[in-house]
Amino acid sequence: MAWTWRFEKADGSETEPAVQPEEFPTQGDAESWIGEVWKELLEGGTDQVTLLEDSSKIYGPMSLHPTDGDEEGESSAI
Repeated sequence: MAWTWRFEKADGSETEPAVQPEEFPTQGDAESWIGEVWKELLEGGTDQVTLLEDSSKIYGPMSLHPTDGDEEGESSAI
């Protein structure tokens, strides 16, 4: 099993991520990685991400944009 992220614009179209992704052995590894690089992805033009296990959608799309009230610009989704 491989865990991967799909990187999307706000309209759901796929986009190239600013940070080169990889395949992850576990869901936790994938989530930890997105938690570390989400700001760089957002600055590079990714608006949202979807987590996939092999080709099955696990969840998403999850916005990378901070919501009102978040401290220090942290995304509430991450």
